[in-house]
Amino acid sequence: MKATILKYGLLMLTAGTICLTGCRKFLDESDPSNYTEDTYFTKPEHARASVNAIYQSLRAPLSSGFGGGAWTMTEFATGQAATDLGQAVSSYFIKDLNNTADNAYGESYWKNYYTGIANANLSLARIPGINMDKAEAKRLLGEARFLRAWYYFNLIQMFGNIPLVTAPVDLNSDQLKPQQASVEDVYKQIVEDLTTAEVSGLPWADASGKVTMGAIKSLLAKVYLTMAGYPLQKGSQYFDLAAKKAEEVLDSKQYKLFASYNDLHNPAKKNIEENIFMIQFKTQVIPGDWQVLIIPYNKNISAYSSETGGIYATADFVKSYDPADLRAKEGQFFFTEFTNQDDRTQKVKLGGYFIYKLFDVVAQTTTANSDLNWSAIRYADILLVFAEAANEVSGPGAKAYDAVNQVRTRAQLPALTGLTQTQLREAIWRERWYELCFENITWFDMVRLRKAFNLTTKSFDNYVGHKFSYGPVLKERELLFPIPSRELRNNPNLVPTKGY
Repeated sequence: MKATILKYGLLMLTAGTICLTGCRKFLDESDPSNYTEDTYFTKPEHARASVNAIYQSLRAPLSSGFGGGAWTMTEFATGQAATDLGQAVSSYFIKDLNNTADNAYGESYWKNYYTGIANANLSLARIPGINMDKAEAKRLLGEARFLRAWYYFNLIQMFGNIPLVTAPVDLNSDQLKPQQASVEDVYKQIVEDLTTAEVSGLPWADASGKVTMGAIKSLLAKVYLTMAGYPLQKGSQYFDLAAKKAEEVLDSKQYKLFASYNDLHNPAKKNIEENIFMIQFKTQVIPGDWQVLIIPYNKNISAYSSETGGIYATADFVKSYDPADLRAKEGQFFFTEFTNQDDRTQKVKLGGYFIYKLFDVVAQTTTANSDLNWSAIRYADILLVFAEAANEVSGPGAKAYDAVNQVRTRAQLPALTGLTQTQLREAIWRERWYELCFENITWFDMVRLRKAFNLTTKSFDNYVGHKFSYGPVLKERELLFPIPSRELRNNPNLVPTKGY
């Protein structure tokens, strides 16, 4: 972390206070620009505002335009995404396995997620000193713990050995230019944050979009599943922990699969049912601008003026679905035609498989201002986490079958039955690839499993040596994204990522 991390953190804290709380009392304070840490953290509303500010970093990598969008980084790394946006050079560097430490996408994640961590550290340090309701303070600290764990979990998977900073940093701090921590230590902190958040008294669900008990337990299940695999390879004990934690979410009966895939991109379904944890957007306030990146390039179908063709699925990936799979049929997860913006009775052939599961129909056809949230954890993922972990612990069982078959039944596929442990393992992996594509999940699965999906054989290759359907071959270095070169220049204590 560098000096500007602290600067960004303080700026984000101020922005969160003003933009997210809507607190007129705060705006009426005299000369608010003179607030310092010591004078700011004095009221209960300051505690809420400081935690609100932590959420803001979730949105930053989703910002999209003609330069691409950082959120596509882990999608192009799967070999299952294509683009027509020639000026988004960061996309091509990753897609063609020619990535460098100068890639803007990696820098966006690093800068913004460490900003979120800095804001979380500040809230965790200062909220306990505020005179306020103790139960509410505990809930706020639970939210902060979850969000810090979220940021570290993503950063450790993307970049490997990273700095671990858990206290506020100022210009005199010995953590201003920290060294990298071990992967083990970072995961230990992630688990500690989440297990502490579990006893914070947060509700199982919250339609406002704040962190919930369901989100905490779901993320912890995903963390345990990852720790069971690479790079830590903790094995059966952690598969068991993952299964039990995911089972708590299933047994809570707080969540369920949507009946229709259309609900995955229906703003009316924000923060409920299948959506366990979402990144929040609001039309006319903070609209979801990733919409411009998923529009086909200059096909004249959208109310948006920018039709970028920034990311879509390769034909090889979509054609690898079972022909009976509802997810691969027109207008479900993907679409190949849409109406002309000047005459909605006329259809336009798009020339590719574009991502309908992320497509805000109202914004694209009328408002050009999306009200759609980004789903960060949904129930289908946790069903498959449970199925995979339970199968690893005790082989095929009724509850593991039920979990994976809920996902398959919605896709109008026959229920799995009578499989060996190995057969069920790969069947569950395939469901993860097909169900969770283009949701920033698949590449993380590839790395923890050290496996890649062969679109021709429908089986799984070793990660290193796997050939993308359009030619490039994965090397060991692609198991991580490079620590950004700007961070390396500003912090001489950081060791560059191997291979970059």
